[in-house]
Order: sequence, then C-alpha cells, then structure tokens
Amino acid sequence: MTAAVRYWKMNGLGNDFVVLDGRGRDLVLREDQVRWLADREVGIGCDQLILLEDVTEGEADVAMGIFNRDGGEIGACGNATRCVAALMAQETGRSDIVVETASGMRQACVEDGQVTVNMGRPGLKWSDIPLAEEFEDTRGIELQIGPIDAPVLHTPSVVSMGNPHAIFFVDADPVTFDLAAFGPMLENHPLFPERANISLAQVTGREQAIVRVWERGAGLTQACGTAACAVAVAGVRKGLLNRKSHIVLPGGMLHIHWRSSDDCVLMRGPWMLDGEGETSLVAPEGVS
Repeated sequence: MTAAVRYWKMNGLGNDFVVLDGRGRDLVLREDQVRWLADREVGIGCDQLILLEDVTEGEADVAMGIFNRDGGEIGACGNATRCVAALMAQETGRSDIVVETASGMRQACVEDGQVTVNMGRPGLKWSDIPLAEEFEDTRGIELQIGPIDAPVLHTPSVVSMGNPHAIFFVDADPVTFDLAAFGPMLENHPLFPERANISLAQVTGREQAIVRVWERGAGLTQACGTAACAVAVAGVRKGLLNRKSHIVLPGGMLHIHWRSSDDCVLMRGPWMLDGEGETSLVAPEGVS
C-alpha cells in the first residue's frame, strides 16, 4: 500500500488544485488516481492536480507535474504556478522562486499576497500552437461555430503559452454565449491535434478584457492563468490591447504584461491556501 502523501488544497481566483508532495519518492500517478482525487463527490475535488517533484535540472526550487481532472497531463498552468511558488516561498523563506515545469523554468516573485510569474515567450507560429494545418497569420484563423453566413463565433486568434489556446474576440459579454455547449466541440476540433483551451474575450478598453474559458480536460473554470496570458498577447497582436492589461475572469482579475524588451509574458495575481491533509492515493472500493 502506498504510504500517505501530504497534500495542500489551494486556489488561484477560484481555479482550484490539489497539490501532492511527491518529493523524495518515486511517485507515479495513474489516470484513475487523478480522476478520483479530482472528483468533487468522492475525492478531494479540484480543477487540476499538481504533483511536486524533485528538480531534474538547473537551480529550480521544485518541479511540478500538472494533471487535468480527466487524468491527462499538461505542460503549463499559470494559476497553479502561482500557488506552488507561494508554497515554496513559505518553505524556503525567500520571495524569489523558480519552478520547473514541462514547458520550461518559471521564475516567480511572491510579495504582499500576490505572485508574479514569468510565463516565458508565447508561441505564435502555427507549428508552435500546434495546429493540424499551416496558417501564415495566427492572429485569426479559419474556424467558426454556426451558420456560414451568420456564425456565432469565428476567426479565433491562436497562441501557445506552453499549452494551446484559441481566443474568440466578441462584442457582447462572454456570459451571453453558451460556452458550455461550444467548448467541447472546439476543444476537440481536428484543427487542434493536442486539443485546445477555448476563450471568449470582450475588450472593454485598451487595458481590460472580460474573459470566460473552457479549459481542455477541465471544462468551464473560474480562472485560467495561461488563457489570460494568451488573451493579452492576442489582443496586442490584433491592436486591441496595450502590452499591460487587466484580464477579468469569473473568479477575479489577473494583471498581464507582455514585455517588449524580451517578449516574455508576466502574470500577477493572488493565491489562497484552503486546507491541507494526507491521502493514501487508494480510492474507496467501487470508485475508479
């Protein structure tokens, strides 16, 4: 039987996580274990499960694996990176933290209840997203939902923030669209070989956009850090947003700066510790 594993329940703007401490042990999670732990009725419940691991290279403070609640592993999660950086700041007593992820090293600064994370440079070429076919201009690709002559959504911008994003800029409040219905279809569209996170963004000024997100493998979420970064980048590329902007999600606001000096995207926002405990990683009988 697997020895008990410590966990923290955390959230960033309502996007919640179970953070397992797998450091110092050879802990490999099965998809059924992830699904059980993420289940809000029979498990602990979360949008994503985060596994803290020993660092494999460089001078990072911790490595983290990221799993959606459907059991699939992904490469990036901005809200989770903030939460993990905050944990490491408490553990080390330092404000500057480096987190190793599958998408690269993420430098973070923890101060005054906020965490700023350098999310790196966005991927803007069609092959970086990736897309299943070539598009010369990823500021707007050929994709739509609804009738050809009157589409409900059309011509999304696509951006990689370590994971694929498609952003539909809309004129009305995103809540007026049935993203719960459109999201699964768009996430799994053949154009996205690795599936995609789907965002609806209403620009309300040069420095603000209201956003709702359908997150691949997780569904509708209160917040998505990489989506906020992708919206900000796409908005700048389309001439809609300044390089510093406020992205308003159902769970709250993230502050994004797409820095012109090095093309890196900085994301700043809050984190919260909701509780902690231990789990044996063994699901109750009859639960899979």
